[in-house]
Amino acid sequence: MAANVETMFSVREKPWHGLGTIVREAPTSADAIRLAGLDWHVVQEPIYTNFNKLVDGYRANVRSTDRKVLGVVSERYKVVQNVEAFSFTDELLGRGVRYETAGSLQEGRKVWLLARLPREYIIAGDRISPYLVFSNTHDGSGSVKVAITPVRVVCNNTLNLALGTAKRSFSMIHTGNIQDKIQEAKDTLFMAEEYMDCLGIEFEQLRRQKVTDAQVKEYIELLLPMEKEPTPIQSKNIIRLREDMMKRYYDAPDLQKVGNNAYRFLNAVSDFATHSDPLRRTENYNENLFARTVDGNPIIDRAYQMVKAA
Repeated sequence: MAANVETMFSVREKPWHGLGTIVREAPTSADAIRLAGLDWHVVQEPIYTNFNKLVDGYRANVRSTDRKVLGVVSERYKVVQNVEAFSFTDELLGRGVRYETAGSLQEGRKVWLLARLPREYIIAGDRISPYLVFSNTHDGSGSVKVAITPVRVVCNNTLNLALGTAKRSFSMIHTGNIQDKIQEAKDTLFMAEEYMDCLGIEFEQLRRQKVTDAQVKEYIELLLPMEKEPTPIQSKNIIRLREDMMKRYYDAPDLQKVGNNAYRFLNAVSDFATHSDPLRRTENYNENLFARTVDGNPIIDRAYQMVKAA
């Protein structure tokens, strides 16, 4: 199934893979968990061999609705139910929280939800609408992860910059006192306002950092390097990508009044990384747009490092 999506809902916008239920308005948690197809819970059951011998130390995580085995985990593994994820977000963000997307991946082995924070920010002239992302695995393959993500409403573009000025994420494994860990996550993420304030300072510094046309050209060539002895096709492809990124810097309507600065350049790179066509279309290329790398680093992070070092 495309994007490994089993069930999901999305508010207003149809996902690129065309799957899931589209709703007009962001629902509350009670409706969101149903629309996302997450109104089930995980039951831990003992495991037996073919000779009916109990397998000590392990349990099967089984979905309540269809008896599907989601994964085999150790007896130390603590389940975080889907309803707990929504309760976590409701409590963290307060009454009236609205959900933008949520769903099940890989036949229930992974789940996620995305909720809009109640406050918007005007940062460097842009309207920033923070979102809280909660992801969880039921197969024992990963931890619970919660993060605060800023999204530019004007172009629906995630500014996934490598900012170290504030904590914006939390991860917890499925062992020990899971309720204490969830409380610690809440305490950490209650600093969301502090994070957004730090983000505003960072963006303002980037906005004040002037970038010349020559620097834009140099940065793009570093981000999209040409092979030492490229074939005609390789050369043509790199030139096309460079022109694409250049166009996003100079011609994007929402960046026209920003000025020639590092903030504008990073937005252009981010837009390129998330929306441009790859050189080679593969079955899952849409899922990997954020994975564009330069010297092993995501291209947005690499661009951020370059302008900060200037």
